[in-house]
Formats: sequence, structure tokens, C-alpha cells
Amino acid sequence: MSASENPLPPMSPPRRALLDFFSRALSSFQHSSSKFQVICTIPPARRDHDRLPVPTPPSTRPRTLVVLDSSFNPPTIAHLRMAASALHDLTKSKRKDLGAVRLLLLLAVNNADKAPKPAPFDQRLALMWAFAKDIQSSSGQGSIVSEEMGKTREQEEGWNIDIALSTQPYFHEKSAAIAQSDFYEGSQNDKEEVMEQVILAGYDTLIRIFNPKYYGPPTSPARSATPIQKALDPFFSRAKLRVTLRTDDEWGGKEDQLAYLQGVLTGEGLRKVGGSQEWGRRIEMVEGRKKRDVRSGCSAEA
Repeated sequence: MSASENPLPPMSPPRRALLDFFSRALSSFQHSSSKFQVICTIPPARRDHDRLPVPTPPSTRPRTLVVLDSSFNPPTIAHLRMAASALHDLTKSKRKDLGAVRLLLLLAVNNADKAPKPAPFDQRLALMWAFAKDIQSSSGQGSIVSEEMGKTREQEEGWNIDIALSTQPYFHEKSAAIAQSDFYEGSQNDKEEVMEQVILAGYDTLIRIFNPKYYGPPTSPARSATPIQKALDPFFSRAKLRVTLRTDDEWGGKEDQLAYLQGVLTGEGLRKVGGSQEWGRRIEMVEGRKKRDVRSGCSAEA
């Protein structure tokens, strides 16, 4: 579904102005040497609906950066469920620390598995903007988030949501680029604070992350770190994986997927691919929300 087919929220900037903005931002990024760049921030609901988006770095470093990395071609109800569920759970656990949780929607202009296909990247960015508005709306009255959360500031106002581009095709490389960016540094007083990344992924993505083909051939001698360890040890030191089950499709049922995760957690599955048993402690498996639990004005079911 293209951006032009979606009604924009009330008092939004004109559609053409948004597309022009994202087209310019995309061109600027592609002509730069940057590996990662936040191009705009969608502020909490009911703020600045009628102006063009701008990047707004946080005044204090977030404790948790939730990262939804996808092709967004188009954003789906499944994406919305993953993001809203994570924001709900993490905000609830950190409700005494306002501003501790922030969401990043990340689009890579290079893909590890497939060449870019329609929609064009600038239209996908516009779809991501509308999708972020849907996520903000999910904290409103009558939504699954507002019903399950206590009455907090996040429920009243929503979250800051960043939209960013990356040239990096692999999860561990994107994570490193985010960590190296100064966008989330906050004030000088935050230098000692550690920002943990929570990477949202589907079960199918978890399978790909642990596929050795993405990391190169085994090293020699046998005692040295394997290519997958060299890539994922730093990744899991700064990030967790929050994996949503994908049932009723080619990936098997809930029991099959939980059995695979159990193999990962016990270390046997990871050892077979040259990985480390400790990684299993940085993986959380969650069930997807039901379709009726969320609503989306711009998204299509996966």
C-alpha cells in the first residue's frame, strides 16, 4: 500500500510536502558517508501535527532503545503489534523513569537477502511516518495499550519515535552503527549511562541471525573465536532480542518454535553454529497479540 493511498492524520503536513521532505532526506543520506542517520522524530501524540518532521535528539540518554528494523514494504499490523507490545511492557517496567524508553524505526537501503523492490524508499519513509502516528494512537483511549497500562505520562502523551536510515545490511552492523552515533548521547551528565538496545524480530529473523552463512567460513585454529562469535558477541553485549512467535505458517507452530528456542537456551543449537551459550540469556520470546488488539489506519496485515 503506497503512502498516497493512506489518509494522513488530521492536521498533518500536506502529503506532497512529506514526500518531498523524505525524498530530500534520502538523497542527502545516500550521498553521505554515514552508516546510520536519524532523519526525523515523531513527537508524542497531540504535539506538532501540522509541521514537517525534524530530528529531535533526546535531552537525556534513553535507558532502552526499542529498534524495529524492517523493509516497511508496507508496514503491517504485525509490525504494529510488535512495537506496541514492546513499548507497553518496557514502559510499564520503567514507569518511574519517564523518557526511559524510545522507539527507533529503521530502514536499511541495503538488504542482506534481496534487492529493493517497490515501494520506493521515499514512499516507505512516508509510510513509516504514518505508521509511527498509528503507534502513537495505540496509547490512546480504548486501545490495548491504554487498557493494560496504568495511568502514566506515557499513556497520556505517547513516546518519541525516531525514523532512521542505515547502509548496513546485517543486524549486528546496524546495532554497532546505532551505538556509535552521537544522536542518543543526551547531556554531558549522561555519559556514564548505558543505553540498551531491544531489537524486535520475528521468529524467521531469529533463524537468519543464527545462520553462519552471514558471517563467513569457520576460522582456524579451532580455539580462536568463530566469525559468528566475532560478530554477535559485541551485539549481545549491548542488545537484547525480543522475538515474536510466527505461528500458522511455514515456520511451524508454537511448540516447534519454543522447542527451537529451548535448544538455543541450552546452548546445543548455538554450539553447532559456532555460537556462545550466553547469548540465550539475551533472547526473549513473546507471543504476538491478536489482530483485534490493535488498530492501524495505514497498515496491512502481514
